[in-house]
Amino acid sequence: FRLFPLREHGMNWRARPLTCQEIQAFRKSKEVMDRFIRAYKLMLGFYGISLVNEETGELERAENWRERFENLNRFSHNNLRITRILKCLGEMGHEDYQVHLVKFFLTETLVEETLPNVKRSALDYFLFTVRSKEKRRELVHYAWQHFKPQSSFVWGPRDKLQKYR
Repeated sequence: FRLFPLREHGMNWRARPLTCQEIQAFRKSKEVMDRFIRAYKLMLGFYGISLVNEETGELERAENWRERFENLNRFSHNNLRITRILKCLGEMGHEDYQVHLVKFFLTETLVEETLPNVKRSALDYFLFTVRSKEKRRELVHYAWQHFKPQSSFVWGPRDKLQKYR
């Protein structure tokens, strides 16, 4: 059993991908969804992040963020796990949680510059797990606004980013 199952194969070749029927059954089960949120909070804690609001998915740095961010910067395999968590959040109907987690990583990598070794994954992978096209556009625009140098930003067309409102 996986904590964050997906409809695609992952690194564990023995793990069977989820079916659409299984996803629907999970989403309808209060017990499964409660366990899912507990697992999400557990992983966030491991990464030095706290879920502030279960309704909205709002996040903040946890008290132990410095040591946990050091771990995130040192071990890039965490980026694969974060991508998996983000995809699973979408599968389980928590698109708002996706948006908050991606924005958290964009802020920490581009604005606060606390996670330099996560920046490429945040831009290349995390951003594009967000299911909502509108929210994804907002996040790409946010990334573009904070990317240095802006002229090297390749994750969206410059003319559209400049006009975006």
